[in-house]
Amino acid sequence: MKPHIIPIPSQLDIHEGVFVLHKNVSLYADADLIAVAEFFNDYLKEKLGYTLLLQNKQDVQTIQFIQDDAIENDEGYQLIVSAKKIQIKAKTAQGAFYGMQTFRQLLPAVVESDELQIQNIQITDAPRFGYRGMHLDVSRHFFSVDFIKKYIDLLSQLKMNTFHWHLTDDQGWRIEIKRYPKLQKVAAYRNETLIGHYNDIPQQFDGKKYGGYYTQEEVKDIVNYASERFITVLPEIEMPGHAQAAIAAYPELGCTGEVINVATKWGVFEDIYCPKETTFTFLENVLDEVMPLFPSKYIHIGGDEAPKTRWKACEHCQKLIEKENLHDEHELQSYFITRMEKYINSKGKQIIGWDEILEGGLAPNATVMSWRGTNGAVEAAKSGHNVILTPTSHCYFDYYQSDNESEPLAIGGYLPLEKVYSFEPIPAELSKEEAKYVLGAQGNLWTEYISSSEKAAYMAFPRAIAMSEVTWSNPRKRDYQDFAYRLSHFHKQLDAQHVNYANHLYEIEGNVTTRDKQLVFDLQTVIRDKTIRYTTDGTSPTGNSKIYDNYLPIEGSIILNAAVFDDTQKLGRDFTLVYNDHKAVGAKISLAPQPHTSYPGSGKEGLINGVSGNETRYGDKEWLGFWGKDVTITIEFDEPTKINTISTRFYNANGQWIYAPTEIGISFINDEDGRTLNQISPIQQKDETLIPHTFQLNGVMTKKIEIFIPNYGSIPEGKQGAGNKAWTFVDEIVVK
Repeated sequence: MKPHIIPIPSQLDIHEGVFVLHKNVSLYADADLIAVAEFFNDYLKEKLGYTLLLQNKQDVQTIQFIQDDAIENDEGYQLIVSAKKIQIKAKTAQGAFYGMQTFRQLLPAVVESDELQIQNIQITDAPRFGYRGMHLDVSRHFFSVDFIKKYIDLLSQLKMNTFHWHLTDDQGWRIEIKRYPKLQKVAAYRNETLIGHYNDIPQQFDGKKYGGYYTQEEVKDIVNYASERFITVLPEIEMPGHAQAAIAAYPELGCTGEVINVATKWGVFEDIYCPKETTFTFLENVLDEVMPLFPSKYIHIGGDEAPKTRWKACEHCQKLIEKENLHDEHELQSYFITRMEKYINSKGKQIIGWDEILEGGLAPNATVMSWRGTNGAVEAAKSGHNVILTPTSHCYFDYYQSDNESEPLAIGGYLPLEKVYSFEPIPAELSKEEAKYVLGAQGNLWTEYISSSEKAAYMAFPRAIAMSEVTWSNPRKRDYQDFAYRLSHFHKQLDAQHVNYANHLYEIEGNVTTRDKQLVFDLQTVIRDKTIRYTTDGTSPTGNSKIYDNYLPIEGSIILNAAVFDDTQKLGRDFTLVYNDHKAVGAKISLAPQPHTSYPGSGKEGLINGVSGNETRYGDKEWLGFWGKDVTITIEFDEPTKINTISTRFYNANGQWIYAPTEIGISFINDEDGRTLNQISPIQQKDETLIPHTFQLNGVMTKKIEIFIPNYGSIPEGKQGAGNKAWTFVDEIVVK
């Protein structure tokens, strides 16, 4: 049987016969690979209850770790299983380690005998990208050393090689700095924590002190643990923004000098580091303690989401802008980053920063981590700077991964497994030469809404597994259907390790579409050899419910419930699709501009498909998102149609920069007398997540409706994202 290897190897050939693994098999390793062989032996002890005798010669029946300089890629390997021996060949210990991880997947997840048969096989493999990372934010919520190690161990099994450790932010400072004890006593703890969602009105707090930090000894232990698994730990010390926790401990680091508290809720805060000598001395001293703990050539300095409000009002900052001949506060941020880069470079290391470090001019040797889409990566690569891709559209694992109502609370957005898997890290705008600056990609796990290790695992896996294949495997080898099938087997490995992963493989993807001029439900599931059963009477489907076959005609408003079954056993959660019939369904629709690529919903047709968006999140396929753009929607009927009402609704989540418009316009030609009717209605601004609006038209006859939705404009001062253009999210256009 073909093995289900993740990430999928470059080349895999199956041969007849098996290798029998038992306690009398010997183990051999060339000198530079002995540590990997010993690691493998430790794994066998845990897995099988015995270790193999490590010998200094190649025996008849043996597992061999062979150093082979003919293998070009330092992380590449060759795995050969034959009847008498298993060979893992690699140029380096790291390559041998990855070969060993592949070999692990050839073994059953649960071993029931101390003698195992392993299919004869030959695998030749090497990664596509040199940077393959996963991120974890421990500032918003603190995680134990044991969980950090388990997280690292899982990444190593997926052949990832970088753990991006987000250690400081407004809500907590998580690394011991001996020279500044208040970072441990004050900055590491907040008085309470927001509960529920940021957009809840009113916001609520738990009233409990929360925090913690890692001692330098614990950091050394984690870094060493990661190093044994060939994972580089990339520490992030945020600057100049996301610094409220540090300023709470040492108020002189801010522009006002006022005493403030460690942040107790999420978002972006105006108290950032003031670019004065005391601040630079503080940061240099902090880095002098941080850098020796991490062998990584890189230090991540953040650089994102730094509001300039304090700098604009700060006499020192304004004098510094004048003294350094800077144009504005954005160039002052570039000055700040460049100065810190010079210091870090002087210590033999380089910086990585989020794509905001491009604003005001990029520091000379910086690597850009592009998160606000791919534009930052394109700009940096075209300027000759290394880039790492991690856009919100495909790499933010704190987003919802299913549109099922039972999903745990998340920050927002919608990032299902298939979309992660579809990610292409090299932007199409780059030439072949420019593409060489793309080091790789990573998934990000921000933890505002992730307070436990169980939920962290649920949000990270299996999306991190998809990211491992995106960054390792040749894109021509990747196929989502095949990946999903292999993943269904890999779940057994996760079960054996007690990983609380999310399993959405048996969920249903449903759409309303047209087939032969008939409106139908189109249902799909990733694992195609299963059965979909459904009901239309409001009940949950059972093993005796009707079987869905190809498509299901729609006649009038209806509620469809469906689920995936293996014969009569339900495998996944129920899928519900509520269809509300109205006059615009099936009409011709045009849209200008197109929705933002991060939030395309199901395209323009999704605005008139009879299905409304989720009421608690904006990132599903029914909500369409537009960033800073006025929107015009045109609906055309085949013949004059009597219209009584036109209604829609807008998402209003100011914490995510989403604002309902202040007004909406409508126009159409009255076909009875040829008059063009125009109507503009104000939209009442409320502290509510959903803002509905209805036009009362009293039986107007028309063939064409034009709806104009102006963007809210710039986000006001004092709000999250102040100064940026707001997002507009619009739902179904219901015509009655």
